[in-house]
Amino acid sequence: MITNIPDYTDKIDWRTRVFDSLSYPTLILRPDRTIIAANLKFYERIGSPGERILGRTCKEIFFGGKCGNEIPCDGVKCTLDRCIREKNAQSVILTDVDQNGNKTWEERVFSPILGDEGEVSYVIESLRDITKVKTLEKQYSDVRQLIDKVVQSSVSAIMAADRKGEIILMNKAAEDLFDYSVQDANKINIEDFYPPGVAREIMGKLRDAGSGEVGKLPITKAKIVTRKGKEIPVEMTAAIIYEEGRETATAAIFNDLREKQAVQKKLEEAEMQLFQSEKLASLGRFAAGVAHEINNPLTSILLYGTLMQEKLGESHPLEENIKFILEDTERCRDIVKNLLAYSRQTRPTKEIFYLNDLVAEGLRLIRDKKLFMHVDVVKRLEEHEIAVNADKNQLCQVLINLITNSLDAMNAGGTLTLQTYRDTEKKKAFLEVSDTGNGIPKENLAKVFDPFFTTKELGKGTGLGLSMAYGILKENHGRISIKNTGSEGTTVLLELPEEDLSGKSHFVSIG
Repeated sequence: MITNIPDYTDKIDWRTRVFDSLSYPTLILRPDRTIIAANLKFYERIGSPGERILGRTCKEIFFGGKCGNEIPCDGVKCTLDRCIREKNAQSVILTDVDQNGNKTWEERVFSPILGDEGEVSYVIESLRDITKVKTLEKQYSDVRQLIDKVVQSSVSAIMAADRKGEIILMNKAAEDLFDYSVQDANKINIEDFYPPGVAREIMGKLRDAGSGEVGKLPITKAKIVTRKGKEIPVEMTAAIIYEEGRETATAAIFNDLREKQAVQKKLEEAEMQLFQSEKLASLGRFAAGVAHEINNPLTSILLYGTLMQEKLGESHPLEENIKFILEDTERCRDIVKNLLAYSRQTRPTKEIFYLNDLVAEGLRLIRDKKLFMHVDVVKRLEEHEIAVNADKNQLCQVLINLITNSLDAMNAGGTLTLQTYRDTEKKKAFLEVSDTGNGIPKENLAKVFDPFFTTKELGKGTGLGLSMAYGILKENHGRISIKNTGSEGTTVLLELPEEDLSGKSHFVSIG
């Protein structure tokens, strides 16, 4: 017989103390939903004495006798019923609005207490206020959504990859730049987005303290490779993403430099044209002064030299010397004429004429037909008549000069091609003069429109032809340029505004 067993019946049951010490409001219910116990936290929550709780059902306490739509008391949707039926813990989250109109969240956890036969004898229901957690989750979710919207709406391409180089983020701008969708990009490695070796070079700079702050790449110019293998210049910055001091991912921002470079190129061209115009204007004034100063002495030399030649006769020993003097003087006079033409201050005399007629007249006015002996002339003229409004005589002078230059470049023979065409959208008229000569050396391209620059032998050119052409086209609101040049020849392009004759009555010069 066992003796000396302590009697605890007169002491407070320790189970009650444990139950009341729970930090969450808690109920104990029978399977029929009758409340048989509630801890102190529950009473504090609802502010009601025990006799008004015990013996009542949960729906009477929480729903005033009527079950809400969120927790029906019967059926598969009732969390308490599911706990009893499945004999394991179940939970549900309910939302409400407090007295200040703020949304609240509460989690209710149902845990079964099983009897000796494995049946559910009681159910413990705990009520947990998770408003703070849900509020933080919502704030975090809102921030994530905002960040996602910022990333997706950015005009800069943004991309991130994990440690293996697999793409984990790509915004719309990155899809457009690299020509990959997010789904396609997930199938390739980050190294495929760069030329060979560039990705490793960038990672090396990110980890190198000598390149700046470790883990951050300052703005750097690089090239990326699109889906079709096209290399695109970009300006980029990148960073390593760390977690607990370990590298977990990399992120990069890219800005396409093609448009910026195109604008920069146009700006440089505009600056060069401005410089050229200023230089030409200055040289024009200087040339005019020089031409006027030497014109009178040249006239006297020609006059007296001619008189002396006539007086001495052809048989005189000095006749050949006089002939040389007169030839050189004539050459000087031609130079003076070019200088005066180059420095002209008058406005062009404009008229409306067809571009094809200009080609015909230019060819007709070249008197020395021997120049064409070993040259094939090909005319590719637009069938539609292209009208322009310009100084016809000036443009004819330009065309003759270009044809002469092309013939000189093909001294062993070749093909001279004259082509006209138009751009109806831009309302531009074009005339190309092409030859099959040796082309213009690369080092001379920037100087071909400079006054007095020539590659011809001494005495065969003044170097004013193309510079005059440049000024003439500018005065007529057009432009002249070297379209292409190389070992197969050179093409010079003349561009002029096209005159719209539709619905208008014009007198058109036809040559």
